[in-house]
Amino acid sequence: MLKKKKNKIFLKKNKLKNFKIKNIVLFRIFSTFNNTIITLTNAIGDTLYWSTSSNINFKPYKKSMTSSSQIAAERVGKFAISLGYKYSKIIINGIGFGRDYSIRGVFNSGINVISVCDVTPNPHNGCKLKKIRRN
Repeated sequence: MLKKKKNKIFLKKNKLKNFKIKNIVLFRIFSTFNNTIITLTNAIGDTLYWSTSSNINFKPYKKSMTSSSQIAAERVGKFAISLGYKYSKIIINGIGFGRDYSIRGVFNSGINVISVCDVTPNPHNGCKLKKIRRN
């Protein structure tokens, strides 16, 4: 009897699915004009670690600066490496000065970034205006 060979492509896809669930961590970056919050979550969404610009003992007027958000992101990235994670996805929300520099901080920490996603809400056309009053 001939033995059936398993499809190699199918096996590779299954390995990739298992790989994604186990070894990927999410960096959720919420950036405002006053502060930047960086949260480390696993694939399910459970929070593992978080850090902010104000958490690193910066003065209130230094919290909104770009360097403080970069240092906070590096701190979270080093913690993710200590847990054993090598790959990450970044989800950015909000408008602020620390957005780009926090991404640089994640890169500098040594984690491989798979994707960067921006989920900031955008207004499409705003609310409907009131009718003009007629006398």
